[in-house]
Amino acid sequence: MILTNAKLVLSNEVVNGTLYVEDGKIINIKNRLDTSPEAIDCQGDYIIPGLVELHTDHMEKYFSPRPNAAWPERSALTAFDAICASSGITTVLDAVTVGYVNDGGTRLANLSRMVEAVKNAKDFRCRVDHMLHLRCEVPNESTVGLFEELFEPEVVKLVSIMDHSPGQRQFPTLEQYRSYYQQKYGWDDNKMEEFEAEQTEQARLYSAVNRRAIVEKCRAAGVPLASHDDGLEEHVMESKRDGMVVAEFPTTLTAAKASHEHGLKVLMGAPNVVRGGSHSGNIAAYKLAELGVLDILSSDYYPASLLQAAFMIAGLDNDYDLPKAISLVTTNPADALGMRDRGLIEAGRIADLVRIEVDRDFPIVKQVYKHGQLVF
Repeated sequence: MILTNAKLVLSNEVVNGTLYVEDGKIINIKNRLDTSPEAIDCQGDYIIPGLVELHTDHMEKYFSPRPNAAWPERSALTAFDAICASSGITTVLDAVTVGYVNDGGTRLANLSRMVEAVKNAKDFRCRVDHMLHLRCEVPNESTVGLFEELFEPEVVKLVSIMDHSPGQRQFPTLEQYRSYYQQKYGWDDNKMEEFEAEQTEQARLYSAVNRRAIVEKCRAAGVPLASHDDGLEEHVMESKRDGMVVAEFPTTLTAAKASHEHGLKVLMGAPNVVRGGSHSGNIAAYKLAELGVLDILSSDYYPASLLQAAFMIAGLDNDYDLPKAISLVTTNPADALGMRDRGLIEAGRIADLVRIEVDRDFPIVKQVYKHGQLVF
């Protein structure tokens, strides 16, 4: 395959030229047009690497589109897969929560179905690569047992450590904790007090021991680890000691700067960029870009936000030009996982590619290639 008359977004520059693909891999890049009959004229569109998504739980909506409405596994995964492909995502880590049961049982009920579907993604003829991200809620009695059942390094490519107990990370004050859960579930004060006491006791019994067990297992297997919602420098130092490579959604500027300085890749939500700030009142991602401490973007709950956010970052007042902004959703997440075969347009890499037309600063996905094959 030959893609010519394209703006090729490389690691540190944009080149007007031609990209050559053979046997699913990039074999050459030239900064001139190719007039051969088989060359595909890209009409001046951008060609970027396929997007690499580290944290999205959007898949859950397809497995349970309505309360008590479980959807068949293959239909659910392939529908979600089509959304990923149309959003330019060619590698996705489907995030499933381990040990979290406060949603009335939907996540727990769907857990094994989602995991098995992801394992069968190739057999289901999915368009893009699907892998697992295990989000481990440590203050829970069942977490380690479930984790050990699901932990298969061949498919699990990232594990994050979460603690949503009272007074921790996302909820540094009890007022924030109570406000969140009472608004989410409509609980009265008595129900809230009962839940808070239960979760506080769960955290006392299980948080530290579960964290240690999961971290040790991942480090022994060479599976990358991520922190989640770190807010204080002491949180960051704990994450660094545990060998974590990604800092997911730091809630404060202090934690984001410390994570970046200590070598953790700071991951923020693309919806945070598109919406202009965090829906939960935490630090805005564009502020981190202004300070140069934003490393990775994740679509979180809205797949189409990933590409849009990267182009928005490139258009804001910061040091992120287009190649650097695109690296937030391609090279950097791939490198964090040790996947050196993708995430960059260079000879020898997998030909996961996205063709983009920009209309009034808005990126439109026109075509997506996976291993050099058109999938959208």
